[in-house]
Amino acid sequence: MTSATSGSTTATSSPRVMFERAALIHYHEIGLKGRNRSTFERRLRDNLQFTVGELTSERVERISSRLIVRVPDQDRLDAVCVRAAATPGVSYAAAAYITSRVRQEMNAAALLAVGEQPGARTFAVVARRSNTDHPHSSIEMNRIIGQYIVDETGLRVDLSDPDVTCFVEVVQGEAYVFSRKFPGVGGLPVGSAGTVVSLLSAGIDSPVATWRLVKRGAVAIGVHFSGRPQTSDSSEHIVADIGRALEHSGGVARIYTVPFGDLQREISLVTPPDLRVLLYRRLMVRIAERFAAVEHAKALVTGESLGQVASQTLANIAAVDDAATLPVLRPLIGTDKLEIIAEARAIGTYELSTQDHADCCTLFMPRTPATHATVAQVRDAETALDVESMVARAVASAEYRDFACPAYRAPKRLPEGVVKAGGS
Repeated sequence: MTSATSGSTTATSSPRVMFERAALIHYHEIGLKGRNRSTFERRLRDNLQFTVGELTSERVERISSRLIVRVPDQDRLDAVCVRAAATPGVSYAAAAYITSRVRQEMNAAALLAVGEQPGARTFAVVARRSNTDHPHSSIEMNRIIGQYIVDETGLRVDLSDPDVTCFVEVVQGEAYVFSRKFPGVGGLPVGSAGTVVSLLSAGIDSPVATWRLVKRGAVAIGVHFSGRPQTSDSSEHIVADIGRALEHSGGVARIYTVPFGDLQREISLVTPPDLRVLLYRRLMVRIAERFAAVEHAKALVTGESLGQVASQTLANIAAVDDAATLPVLRPLIGTDKLEIIAEARAIGTYELSTQDHADCCTLFMPRTPATHATVAQVRDAETALDVESMVARAVASAEYRDFACPAYRAPKRLPEGVVKAGGS
C-alpha cells in the first residue's frame, strides 16, 4: 500500500513518487512514565490538536511512541512543526515524508530529504525500525539508503559530523523520512500536573517562573496585583499581553486582576515602614490562596530569586511563607538575572515586561526595607490590620480574563463580586 498522494513533492528518481507530508512529533520524558504513559500521550495529543488546529484540519494521531499530524497543504508544514515544537511535552517535530516500507520509495524520499538541506557536501543516514518484521535491519537500511544517495548525488558519507542527516523511521505499516528537525521545549504536557496559581506581575521574572511550571505540565492561573487606583492600569494591559504571549503553549488559562493600591495605602498608614513590603506580600499570598481554592489549585508560584532584592532574603522569604497554607513554588530561586532575561526573550515576554508601567511593588516603598525580618515581627505588625476584611475586599473587586487552554475547566461558581474583564 503506497502513501503517495497528489499535490506533493515529486522525487527526481525513477519511479516518480509523490509523497504525503506530515509533522512527526517525538517526546522524551513521557516515554519514562511506564504504565501511565498512555494518559500523558492522550493529554499531549489533545494539546497538540489545539495548538495546530487552525493550520490543518487533520487529526493528531498516536503511533508507536510518537504522534503525527498529516499536512495536506505543504506550504503550512513548517508552521505546523513550529507550533508543535512550542508545545510542552514535545522533544522535537520533524518535517517528514510518509512512504510505504518499499525500499524504492524510502530511497526516493531520502533523496528528497537530503535535498532539503542545500549546499550540503556530506551526509549520514540514521535508520531504525519499530517493527521487527521489516526485512532489513537498521544497519542494512543505513547501507542501502546511503549507497543510493551516494549514487544519485555524489555526496560523501560522514558519520561523525555530516552536513545533513537523513532519518528513516519504520513504524507500523509506514516509514517516515526527514532531515529537518524543529527542537521542542520538552517537559510534560499541560494538564498532566494539576493547577497552580501564579502571582503574575508585569515584570520580567514572574512570567518566566509561570512558564517553567507550565513546562512541567501545570495549568497556570495568574493573579495580578495592580496598583490601581493609586496608579494607572498600565501593568494590567501588559499582563494581558503576557498571557497572550504564553497562550500558544495552552498553559495559561485565566488571569485574575486585583486592584491593590488602596490596600497598600492602608498598610502603609498603620504599620512599620521597614516591614511594609513583607506585609504587602503576605496579603498577596492570602488573596492568591482564595483564588487557588476556587480553581482547585494545589500550589502558588512566584518569580522570586534568592537575594535579588531586599524582600528575597531567606529570612524574608520565611516571613512571607508563614502566611501561606499551600506550598509556594519558586522555580527561579537559584537563577541569576541574566539567565532569567535570556529565558524571557526565548518565550517572547521580555519586550513586554520592559515597557514602562506602574508597578504596585514600588508603591509606598520605604526608604530602608527590612532585609532580615522575623516571623514574630511581621505577625506583630499585622495585628494593626483587619486582614480578613482586606482579603475579602480584594477578592470581591477582582476581574478575570480567560485564555485558550484545552486542559482547563473553569470553576462553576466564582466569589461574589468577581467579574469578567470588560464587564461581559
